[in-house]
Amino acid sequence: MPDSPGSEGGATARMAAHRQAVQQIRESYTALPPGASPRLAKQTTNLFRFREGGRTARLSARDLDQVISVDPRARTAEVQGMTTYEHLVDATLPHGLMPYVVPQLKTITLGGAVTGLGIESSSFRHGLPHESVEEMEILTGDGRVLVARADNEHRDLFEAFPNSYGTLGYALRLRIRLLPVKPYVRLTHVPFSDAGKCMLAMQEICDTEEHDGEPVDFVDGTFFGPGEMYLTIGRFADRAPYTSDYTGMRIYYQSIRSRSRDWLTVRDYLWRWDTDWFWCSRAFGVQRPLVRSLVPRRWLRSDVYRRLVGLDQRYGLTARVDRWRDNPVQESVIQDVEVPVERGADFLEFFHGKVGMTPVWMCPLRAGGSWPMYPLEPGRLYVNFGFWGMVALPRGRSDGYHNRLIEHTVHELGGHKSLYSTSFYPREEFWRLYNGDAYWPVKRAYDPQGRLLDLYDKCVRGR
Repeated sequence: MPDSPGSEGGATARMAAHRQAVQQIRESYTALPPGASPRLAKQTTNLFRFREGGRTARLSARDLDQVISVDPRARTAEVQGMTTYEHLVDATLPHGLMPYVVPQLKTITLGGAVTGLGIESSSFRHGLPHESVEEMEILTGDGRVLVARADNEHRDLFEAFPNSYGTLGYALRLRIRLLPVKPYVRLTHVPFSDAGKCMLAMQEICDTEEHDGEPVDFVDGTFFGPGEMYLTIGRFADRAPYTSDYTGMRIYYQSIRSRSRDWLTVRDYLWRWDTDWFWCSRAFGVQRPLVRSLVPRRWLRSDVYRRLVGLDQRYGLTARVDRWRDNPVQESVIQDVEVPVERGADFLEFFHGKVGMTPVWMCPLRAGGSWPMYPLEPGRLYVNFGFWGMVALPRGRSDGYHNRLIEHTVHELGGHKSLYSTSFYPREEFWRLYNGDAYWPVKRAYDPQGRLLDLYDKCVRGR
């Protein structure tokens, strides 16, 4: 039986294997042909930027996907950068621990959540995943392997790495802090018919970290329409009178509308959205009872749906069907945006009126520090609005119409947009919003030859 991540002997062997994998990827990177743009070869991705063709060289990340060790006393874990959160959670929960923020999809990697941005219902208290990182080992654009911390000579890289999307380097190993958990999570779904009142309640709950006189561990919400939205309040529990199962025929987001109280195991709570990719599994018909009964449970996963979307994007199947049926041209609107909570109702009014997609996920977050590449005001409460789907373009409008309208409105309301999906910013506007003055000195220090794409070329131009 293999050693667990908490065993000393197993951790020593895994660290030795890690060092070997680091040497291998470093040598592979050095051997890349001049002019080739490096790209990590990963089995899964949760990005929605489909790249144009070009000269790329793939770096294997196959041997960088393990949990090296879990230290229950120090409440830390040493984790390779390509480790999925599903794998990480399975290693930490037996110790009664979890990462401070566990992004909602199983195959998001730890390195991806840190160099990109992850979020979940613990973010109102614990911020974003990178805020619980103590140390990062990074393969930089100039081929060095460096250890970056908030207190060493590579502090500039440590602070600029979040939201850099692999344009400064690749996370090979991370040391993260862990949070104690209890076996169950008790959920309370609180209905609202007015967005303004919903935002006020969210702010009060997040500020006091209480609801009905009890402590709160998780907060998120779901917007079904202007007169129907819910805040979901989660609290750890030692015992549960029952537990619900949303990994088969029952669908989690539909339960929010039909029950005010629910109980889940902590593991099922963390992955409550993954089975149906929030609600996006609708597009594949698997929310229909007959179809769902025929689909194996192991296929009801976000990574399976993401592969199907990738195939559709590659071969243009949906676009062909729409043309055959003479349907309006569809625009992909897949975004997560952060808006100050006091402007949250304004955003929902705009979004429902101009885009009209439902449901919309609402997740409060408060950044604990200042992170230059994603300049949220520290200590201020924001709401992440997540919306993912297709919207018909108005006649005469071209692709990007809705997305550009969203970009403009978000920044008009004092917010910011994540870059995991398509972006349409002009170059000067992009660098003003995403702090080019802070980015470029770090880029020049750790990738002076520009072997890695810069943030604009990667996230807007889609290279």
